[in-house]
Amino acid sequence: MPGPVQSIERAAAILRLLAASQGRLGGGEIAASLGLARGTAHGILRTLERVGFVERDDGSGKYQLGAALLHLGTSYLDVNELRSRAINWADALASRSGEAVRIGTLLEGRVLVVHHVFRPDDTLQAMDVGTLLPLHATALGKALLAHDANAAASIRDTVLEPYCKRTITEPRALARAATRVRESGWAAEVEELSIGEAGIAAPIRGHGGLVVGAIGISGAVERVCDARRVPEPRLVAFVRDAARAVSRDLGGSRW
Repeated sequence: MPGPVQSIERAAAILRLLAASQGRLGGGEIAASLGLARGTAHGILRTLERVGFVERDDGSGKYQLGAALLHLGTSYLDVNELRSRAINWADALASRSGEAVRIGTLLEGRVLVVHHVFRPDDTLQAMDVGTLLPLHATALGKALLAHDANAAASIRDTVLEPYCKRTITEPRALARAATRVRESGWAAEVEELSIGEAGIAAPIRGHGGLVVGAIGISGAVERVCDARRVPEPRLVAFVRDAARAVSRDLGGSRW
């Protein structure tokens, strides 16, 4: 049986990204969101433009969905599917790391927690499902910001709240942090949302590499980080392994 055609998966991911956007997106933004080389993204966009599936604005050079798609239905990954695919991997991550695990997705410029596994000990914990977290001050949020142009655009013109002394509130500093996340494949927070708390997260991808959510752990700084307040490499590896596993289950075979 023939295998999947990568170029078609990537084209579909670009269309889904544009469908979810609140405005036009540039070729560079699309490439960064999907982890593609700029030349690859531009080649696919030119093909989609020729068949009328996308339109390019002459003034800005940015893209939006084309008129040829008006009669087609648009399909999005359902939150329930993300949760159901990730449950087993989230439980395993909590067991391996000894920390609480959360899965989040983008909702109106914030992170919506769609699944939460308690830390596997006897301490009193509160359920976070349904909680909205800030993008700029959480590991989950940074993982989404770094790989989703729509997430970055959703907070571009907003005042970023300083939850703690270490919270990143300057847009250029946040952009640099997003670049580091894309390069490393994971995000961290160290006392940026709550004093004494740290977290690690990695993006979850679906078909074609489209980021559909993020999975991460959170806990006390002294457990999650080393003496230099750097996240423990073994915990980073656990989180990345879990993100890759969920991504594979969702069709993101590259991860």
